[in-house]
Amino acid sequence: MVSGNARHADKIQAAIESDAAARSALIASWRRSATLHRLDPADGSHPFRLSDAELSHARQRIEPLLRAAQASLDRLYLAVGGVGCCVLLADRHGIPVERRGAISDDETFREWGLWTGTIWSEQSEGTNGIGTCLVEQRALTIHRDQHFFAKNTLLSCTTAPIYDHEGNIAAALDVSSCRADLTEGFVNLISMAVTDAVRRIEAENFRMAFPDARILVAATGEKAPNALLAVDRNDLVVGATRSARLAYGITQETLARPLPAADLLGSETSFAGDLQEAERAILERALIRSDGNVTAAARALRMSRATIHRKIAKFGLRGTN
Repeated sequence: MVSGNARHADKIQAAIESDAAARSALIASWRRSATLHRLDPADGSHPFRLSDAELSHARQRIEPLLRAAQASLDRLYLAVGGVGCCVLLADRHGIPVERRGAISDDETFREWGLWTGTIWSEQSEGTNGIGTCLVEQRALTIHRDQHFFAKNTLLSCTTAPIYDHEGNIAAALDVSSCRADLTEGFVNLISMAVTDAVRRIEAENFRMAFPDARILVAATGEKAPNALLAVDRNDLVVGATRSARLAYGITQETLARPLPAADLLGSETSFAGDLQEAERAILERALIRSDGNVTAAARALRMSRATIHRKIAKFGLRGTN
């Protein structure tokens, strides 16, 4: 009698020997697992786990992202934890460094390797949610027997990549479950929740990376969600999320040169207009700070009262005395 592990291994082998890998991303991942990483789908050994010191070092490498993610991880767990799912945030090497899960499920999830410090790279565990998501850099679900290893075929894993403030892949957010009754409809709801959490994490991490900048939401629609720009006090773009980079063709080389936000966003502008608007803003701030007192504003700007009065009239501002 052929065991379940052997049947799964035979199915994997038949698929990767066919020409289906050219049409199926899943079978292409199975083929990478078998031929590139030389893994055996029937291997039932436990996944490799880092030492406490190694895990601590892995956490330190993405500490800013971890801080940015805390609230979103809590919110996501509130949405999915009650139905037997756990939430994992893995670094770009496929190592979960943060986790949310019910205490009553801890023993089960630890046994399955759904725990911090376990290596879920595709190189180590074959086709799986975290590892394959990081390789293919796209959101996906690896459901039960879509996993490469037969030992993982009771798992359902929905994962999405997280990009840092420079547009580089930095982590993966995963919701995993061992429930046999997980329906396709509920998996779709999990996928939407994971995608929403990723957007929140990326946005918060971006804001934390540019604390002194104004953050603009670019009007790109759903074709480029999370398209955020960081703009300095001179209205120059100093940062852009991955979505904004793709939408506007921004590169690190682009950001190395002064890049006016108005030029990037296609606003109608001119150098003369920019100078006039800047002059008006400076004068208006001086008047506000002096409670409209022209003499005090003139003193602060080192201008004569006559000059200040001319500019007030020019820009349609109001002042006293």
